[in-house]
Order: sequence, then C-alpha cells, then structure tokens
Amino acid sequence: MFIWVFHRISGLLLILLLGVKLLTSFFLMTKAQKPDWALVLHTNPFTDSLLIILVVFHSLYGLRTVIIDLGVRKEKLLFWVFTLLSIILSAALLIVYFTRNY
Repeated sequence: MFIWVFHRISGLLLILLLGVKLLTSFFLMTKAQKPDWALVLHTNPFTDSLLIILVVFHSLYGLRTVIIDLGVRKEKLLFWVFTLLSIILSAALLIVYFTRNY
C-alpha cells in the first residue's frame, strides 16, 4: 500500500517540479534581462536533488509494478530489491550532480 501511495504522490510532484523547471528555463532562455526568481528556482540544488530522487524511485517502482503485473508474486522481495536499487542509483546520481565541475 505504501508503494502505491508513494508512486502516485511522486508522480504528482514530478509533474510540478518538471513544470517549474520548464517554466524557469523558458524565462531564462527568452528574456534579455534574466528574472532573479527564475534563476533561483532553476539553479536550486534542493529542487534538483528532489527531482533526481523522485525520478529514480518513481521509475523503478513503476518497473516493479510492471513485473508484478506480469505474474511475479514475490512482492516483498521485489520491494526490497527495487528500494535498494533506488537508493544506490539515487546516491550515485546525487554524487555525480554535486561533484560536477561546470
């Protein structure tokens, strides 16, 4: 039940965060004078970190749902496998994000 609720909430948050990213990038690319609010929102490390974590967890839990729909009935094992994979992949991507040099 937890994964079902988390998957729905993370989907809504992804729509919101990706909307903010697209809106701010539009303002940063088209205006001669860059608005400060768009620059702050677009380059915010908390928003980017949350976006990375939500994308990884949402996609892997969605893959878990597809595997269960195909007939695999080891739901607890799949939960722990995909949670561990999500944590490892999120940590690796966050390390890449925070150590980039550009």
